[in-house]
Amino acid sequence: MKKILPVIMCGGSGTRVWPESRETFPKQFIPLVGERSTFQTTIAMLADPAFERPIVVSNLDYRFLVADQLREIGAEADVVLEPSRRDSGPAVAVAAGLAARRAPDTIVVVLAADHVVRDTQGLVDLCKRASAAAAEGYIVTLGVKPDGPATGYGYLRPGAPLETCCEVYKLDAFVEKPDRATAQDYVEAGYLWNSGNFIFRADVMQLEIAQFEPGIFAAAEAAIEAARLDLGFMILNAEAFAHAPKKSIDYAVMERDENGNSVRGHGVVMDARNVHVRSEDTLTTVVGVDDIIVVTTQDAVLVLSHEHGDQVKQLVEQLRSENRREAGEHKRIFRPWGYYQGIDEGQRYQVKRIVVKPGQRLSLQKHFHRAEHWIVVRGTAEVGRDEEIHLVHENESIYLPIGSKHRLTNPGKIDLELIEVQTGSYLGEDDIVRFEDAYNRG
Repeated sequence: MKKILPVIMCGGSGTRVWPESRETFPKQFIPLVGERSTFQTTIAMLADPAFERPIVVSNLDYRFLVADQLREIGAEADVVLEPSRRDSGPAVAVAAGLAARRAPDTIVVVLAADHVVRDTQGLVDLCKRASAAAAEGYIVTLGVKPDGPATGYGYLRPGAPLETCCEVYKLDAFVEKPDRATAQDYVEAGYLWNSGNFIFRADVMQLEIAQFEPGIFAAAEAAIEAARLDLGFMILNAEAFAHAPKKSIDYAVMERDENGNSVRGHGVVMDARNVHVRSEDTLTTVVGVDDIIVVTTQDAVLVLSHEHGDQVKQLVEQLRSENRREAGEHKRIFRPWGYYQGIDEGQRYQVKRIVVKPGQRLSLQKHFHRAEHWIVVRGTAEVGRDEEIHLVHENESIYLPIGSKHRLTNPGKIDLELIEVQTGSYLGEDDIVRFEDAYNRG
């Protein structure tokens, strides 16, 4: 059997599981179940010899998160970056285009990076079985047997089995997210949830997209042809890709809880059933309440009933309309060199915790409106300030006046951690002029 080319869709912002997942650090990079993120679990599954080296389709904002998470598990992949978000339709068109350039009959499996897969070998076996049907020219989707009348998923109605492929069925109907009564009817009638994972032959998918969505096909092909390499990433051409209509190939399935209570982090549940708690930093307790989800983060708390889980996306849209920072950003903001996290702020001051990975450095920069004071609490900092170079050790500090050119480097073997105190008339992140940058940021 020919090897299967896996393509991992890893660009979503994960608003349906806000506030644990936010635009700056979405759910596919979070260890929702176990020690690894769902993206890492999916990548690890692809070590099976049935698969070729995977392609990861993400976006510019997540490129270093993808690289870090691959490095953490010792995995490799070709990373393709979308310059703008155009939904899953253009992403699948790009995947098919890249696969067809290898060979028109390449078998592709498109997998979401944010699914919780407990039986990874079972999914591998399904991909192998589906690839046989895909080789005959079928586009195959994986159905999930429902455990209840969920309203957040699309449904599949299986038809007659294919004579040539065991346990592969023709699709009689696909229906979008139903209301609860209709969903109950679907479950009783033997419908399946649509997982949003597809297996297809590259040339077949290209023909389908070219016929039904020629705008998407043309934009994807042009974006691939004019793509460029940058720091090992393949970046699709922004102008060409922007012409792709925003349209979904399908809706991805949202993670679901097991029956009973599920607690991750600092949570206690008493006299309650079917309660889902996520709290990494703050003690969160639930007593005497059934069928709810509670997610506690440093700057937001979400409480909702299971049956209203599909309304979280609407909630996030409302928060965005009110220009609430929490709608898209965590307090911890990840950067290619590490991360920073807000600690305190007030009139004319702001305090942050900054962590720089070993061997990494921030850009050479200056600010027009703020001065900064850095106090090293772990590791050693190499600080360039105008024409001077200083080594700042633990329990030492350095002052950076307004307008000074400065750069922070971690020359050591452990994480550099420091506290930054900013003072000035304007403390926005856009008060920065970069003169040199290792990550090609403007």
